[in-house]
Amino acid sequence: MSLLTKLPCDVVLMDIEMPGINGFDATRIISEQYPKVKVISLSMYGEEDMIEAGARGFLLKSSEINEVSEAIRRVMQGGTYFSSDILYNVLKNIHTVVSKTDTQALHLSQREKEVLELICRGKSNQEIADQLFISKRTVEKHRANLLAKTNTKNTAQLVMFAVENKLIE
Repeated sequence: MSLLTKLPCDVVLMDIEMPGINGFDATRIISEQYPKVKVISLSMYGEEDMIEAGARGFLLKSSEINEVSEAIRRVMQGGTYFSSDILYNVLKNIHTVVSKTDTQALHLSQREKEVLELICRGKSNQEIADQLFISKRTVEKHRANLLAKTNTKNTAQLVMFAVENKLIE
């Protein structure tokens, strides 16, 4: 962590498995102490806990350089990036959550549908607020409502839920 004070940066590629402090704790500390620094998680798997710790993107360690480059670009623009392989793994993991939720009974408002679509496109809360001419706080409330209505825990699960249930095109 002390390296960030000596060598300021915009993006950190974070490994989950590290000697000493693990990637989850390091990401949480960076998110709290250096909020402008964006973290992209490098992993063999898709650890959803990294989202809760503050990671803005996920790449497999085996990702090609063009995918790494694309992830950095999207995250620097305020969005998120999830490797398609990781999204597939998340989809498999939330299959039980999806089967427990009745998509017919969701009753999403038109605004919630608009927010959901923009979330699925990797837009940040501020970008969504700007595009829809609403406050960032209102976007955060819509996001929380969407998570509750879909019985999902984080953005990755929400996106996969929306895709699997054809809530977005």
